[in-house]
Amino acid sequence: MESGVLPRHIGIIMDGNGRWAKKRLLPRTAGHVQGAKAFRKCLRHCIDLGIECVTFYAFSTENWKRPKDEVDAIMKLFSDYLDEGLDMYEKDVVMRFIGDRTPLSESLKQRMEKLERETAGNSGTTCCLAVNYGGRDDILHAVKTLSERGEDISALTEDSISSALYTAGLPDVDLLIRPSGEQRISNFLIWQAAYAEYVFMDVLWPDFTEKDLDTAIEIFEGRNRRFGGL
Repeated sequence: MESGVLPRHIGIIMDGNGRWAKKRLLPRTAGHVQGAKAFRKCLRHCIDLGIECVTFYAFSTENWKRPKDEVDAIMKLFSDYLDEGLDMYEKDVVMRFIGDRTPLSESLKQRMEKLERETAGNSGTTCCLAVNYGGRDDILHAVKTLSERGEDISALTEDSISSALYTAGLPDVDLLIRPSGEQRISNFLIWQAAYAEYVFMDVLWPDFTEKDLDTAIEIFEGRNRRFGGL
């Protein structure tokens, strides 16, 4: 990685928690607990590498279809993370949460807003957690927002839509990583990842390590990014 150009924005689909637990004859919730540990390690490594922005797909708009006890366990882990804040990192991290917050509890929403306010003035890595997020919903939300602002829909540009997305102000995704062996992006950052390099890896998220992240970045650095040119 010393000779290459690091991606500015990495998107990570944290997939495989349930399968990790099933392989060990454990409840699915145990996989999410282990997955939260992998998230912390991966975020720390992104900070150490100097990555400008990293977005983790924590909970999709479709994940509400899962069993209630599993959804409750994920929300409990999310709540614990908010309680911890950023003390564990001892870094100059900026926190952002993207997605529709409407169905979340008032307590969660208040703590999310508080953490965003407290870290807004920082200048280090931006960590985005996608919670109740869907790429199509993101675009729909942006168009509705522009309409409510009185924008002329016929005059919309790509830049104006980007400015109304949940990720407004952040660079587009350069590298999108999905562990677990699945090879799809599952409605994650579909606008922002239009020119991303996709790296699919055969490791379940709870087993994902800093070495795996390094491998994905090395693959990215070996790609020839032409953006439609020659």
